[in-house]
Amino acid sequence: MQELKNELKKVLSEIVYEYRNKQNKSITTISNEIGLPKSIWSDLEKGIKDPQLTTIWKIAEALNIPLSQLIKDIENRISKDFSFIERI
Repeated sequence: MQELKNELKKVLSEIVYEYRNKQNKSITTISNEIGLPKSIWSDLEKGIKDPQLTTIWKIAEALNIPLSQLIKDIENRISKDFSFIERI
């Protein structure tokens, strides 16, 4: 289970980093825009944090993308057989 969480955090961190850099926003700027501590944003981009849905929603807003787009980006990048439910 931890491997799956780590894979998901890694994919999210890569996507968030890419969007932020495309917009030429610093971690400080984007953190201030949504009231998220810089340390949390930094940990998210390093793949350390496993954010709650409310935090992911704030991140999407800060990146000026719909939450659904962020989720689609994750789905497109994560391995096709990814699932938290073990299939028999």
